[in-house]
Amino acid sequence: ATAPAKAEVASTQTAPAKKSDTPKNAPIKPPTLDDIPDLIKTMMEEKGEKSAAATKRIYELCDVGHKQNRIAMVTSGQYDVLTPLAKCLTQDSGDGRHLACLALNNLSIPTENKRVMALGPASKDVIGGLCKVIKEDKQESYLCCICLMNLSFLEPAINTILTYSESGAPCLEDNNSLLRVLERLLVNSPSSPKAGSGKSEGVRWACGLIKNLAKSEENAKLIGKTQIPRCVVENIKNSSSPPSRWTSNSVEDFSLFVVLNLSQYPGSKDALVSAGAFDVIKPIMAEGDLQGLKATMACAFLDAPWSEFPENGTPAANAVSELMTNITEKKGKDGQYAYGVFKMYTAAKAYRDLASSAATAGSKDSMKALATPSTVALCWQIISDLILAASDDNENGSKFVPDSISAEYACQAIEKLLPAILQAAEPARKSPTTDKACKEIQQMLIKYANTVGTSGKAQEAAKKAASQIDAGVGSARPVLEISHDLWTQYRKREGQPMDNYLSQDQGVEADESGPLDFLPCVGKSGESSCVVL
Repeated sequence: ATAPAKAEVASTQTAPAKKSDTPKNAPIKPPTLDDIPDLIKTMMEEKGEKSAAATKRIYELCDVGHKQNRIAMVTSGQYDVLTPLAKCLTQDSGDGRHLACLALNNLSIPTENKRVMALGPASKDVIGGLCKVIKEDKQESYLCCICLMNLSFLEPAINTILTYSESGAPCLEDNNSLLRVLERLLVNSPSSPKAGSGKSEGVRWACGLIKNLAKSEENAKLIGKTQIPRCVVENIKNSSSPPSRWTSNSVEDFSLFVVLNLSQYPGSKDALVSAGAFDVIKPIMAEGDLQGLKATMACAFLDAPWSEFPENGTPAANAVSELMTNITEKKGKDGQYAYGVFKMYTAAKAYRDLASSAATAGSKDSMKALATPSTVALCWQIISDLILAASDDNENGSKFVPDSISAEYACQAIEKLLPAILQAAEPARKSPTTDKACKEIQQMLIKYANTVGTSGKAQEAAKKAASQIDAGVGSARPVLEISHDLWTQYRKREGQPMDNYLSQDQGVEADESGPLDFLPCVGKSGESSCVVL
């Protein structure tokens, strides 16, 4: 499974001890957290071997054998190890710089540390120092890319990281910004660097970093204005091994992830089209694995015609539907991806775009591959769970709370697939179960359209779908009926209220204050002399 890259391999490296470090045969006392203030002072005030030796001790405190120290070293508030380590990155001496890279890598792994390192007071020094090493093409460049990638798993920090600028100017205008430095690293890379070399490792982990940074629309737009899209497409095109043999965290694996992320947004999508991305990744769709899934979703985002998807789109529909289900159930797929690798809005958008492609093809058979009862039920689930989450009383809501954009994509997909969802039974027959399903789903879609935060496009799709579904009353519609039943079973399992979307038109309640003029005991004034029990 693709998982956050750790620096454990790099952190096992050590610089050779120099003969002058300690007297011959003298026992070396392992460092402790109490030594940190003195070590920081040495790192800040001394140079050369003394500073490197102190940096080495800091590294030893957070190496593989001392993982328990990592969070305390960064978040306890007792020490500032980040500023001196960032200062060491600017040294010309290889040992001190190398050890600082290793220490920062290890410290960047715990989730608790990422926010402090990427958004805290020392963040500019840390990001700037790492960027400087990459810019100067030092042998530790790949370590700096790994460290930045570790930090970029904190999604609130990805814009801060990508837009780092040495001069403070907009990152696209500063040749020393991280964005421009990464662009040069990829552009200037040999077409076939030796595997395992510093160059190949730098490109590999730079692509891993860019994969994470490209997850927001704002960042994708900036990346789309560079040569990075062309470079990652070339990485895939020039691969010497078939996709089935690409390993997790390989340059090809990362590059296809970059294509997938960039293809979701208009500005960067255009850059991929110009780079010929579709023709390069189209053959990968036939792979029935993680790479095939990524290529399938990217091709959907790139508006591929339905005829381009293998086997009339059935594998594509199945793979994306399975991904959506796994995300709601908070699980991954053995041997392919872990939970959290893909977001629901990515999977739902791919499903929506596949539905658009199938609808454009104009064949109900094309839509049937996508409009399976289980997947349609999942769309009802996503939309209704969002309604519950948005309500004042969401005590009985879903364990998986979808975001508004995922619900929008699910609703738009439903609207595209209605010809298949509403297909009548053959031979035609009436079905009270279908009629009930139509009424409840129609009410749910109207409620979704009126939910605060629903976009104009989503409102339009919901109202159109509600109108067409309401018109489906009177005939049995198997797909709709079964999907409604599956959705109902889900709500019962989750303990959700079952009357949220039932019609409230149940009659008019009357009491003694109502119009009782027809009774003999009521006078013209409306006053009643009757006793109401």
